[in-house]
Amino acid sequence: MIRFGIAGFGLHAVRRLMPGFALAKKCQVVALSRRDPQKAAEASREYKIPLVFGSTEEMCRSSEVDAVLVTTPDVCHKDDVLTAVRAGKHVLCEKPMAMNADECRQMVEAAHKARVLLGVAQVFRFEESTARLRAHIAAGEIGRPILARAEFSYPGWQHARTWLYQKAIAAGGPIADVGVHCIDTLRYILQDEVVSVSAIAGSDEKSGDVESAGILSLRFSRATLASVLVSTRAYYRTALEFVGDAAVLRADHGLLVDHPVDIQLWRDQDKVRTETVSNEFAYALQVDAFADAIEGREPFPVPGEEGWQNQIVLDAAYRSIASGRVETVELLAGRRG
Repeated sequence: MIRFGIAGFGLHAVRRLMPGFALAKKCQVVALSRRDPQKAAEASREYKIPLVFGSTEEMCRSSEVDAVLVTTPDVCHKDDVLTAVRAGKHVLCEKPMAMNADECRQMVEAAHKARVLLGVAQVFRFEESTARLRAHIAAGEIGRPILARAEFSYPGWQHARTWLYQKAIAAGGPIADVGVHCIDTLRYILQDEVVSVSAIAGSDEKSGDVESAGILSLRFSRATLASVLVSTRAYYRTALEFVGDAAVLRADHGLLVDHPVDIQLWRDQDKVRTETVSNEFAYALQVDAFADAIEGREPFPVPGEEGWQNQIVLDAAYRSIASGRVETVELLAGRRG
């Protein structure tokens, strides 16, 4: 049983991580760190987490912690990961992996040097909906993928994580916060890499110094063109669509974890199949997969290099917003483009 410590135990841990750990079979949470001692003590009592620390560094000194799940604000990811790595702990880091690609490089290189595992919590790779879409496309059900679309929006103007609107703390607005999920999901389902990106963004009086909405146009190496639409102002939506030269696959709520997801196959303007799947175990599968990797049973499907590649795409998107041009996406060594 792998013993996790959660760094930065906050809203995400309460809403998603702890329900996931409750369903996990190969790991458990034994420690948490949080700067507010009162809130840390309350979380410890509510979730029966025995070890409480005031910082990631203190938690990483504990011999009772095998792995650290970093859930602190984006700007803290690099230092928290490097702290855990130096302590010899395996690390699963929340997305976006860091503030920029160079920070990701430092994190990946440090983990390799220390011979510890570094994974990125791109949880939608552990959903049944994305697995089925990936399998259907790989089987040729839509023919050659010509177009793809991923949307992720939510009404975030009263979000408890107020730091999401501060550029000094967050890697960006919704492009970084949830757009990274869209980018990673498209890469995973298409089994292909983004080679160029163009982007536009908008902001408003409540979005601080980050964007409140954005649209990314992605070109993949095998010529699929994809759009990513994100916003912290629009109605909650996580739509996925893949248009091939033979058929269309569509999931209007493709990334939901709280409700069943319908995957539709359309051909000749007719809906020919609806497949209903559940993503309720995604968070449990993610941490159990990391536990498997620590114990040498299976490689973790989302190593640090995957988060690094996602960040390279994000960096190119923000460059495009500033330049008004299409920006080339660098591919890490060994990736086909």
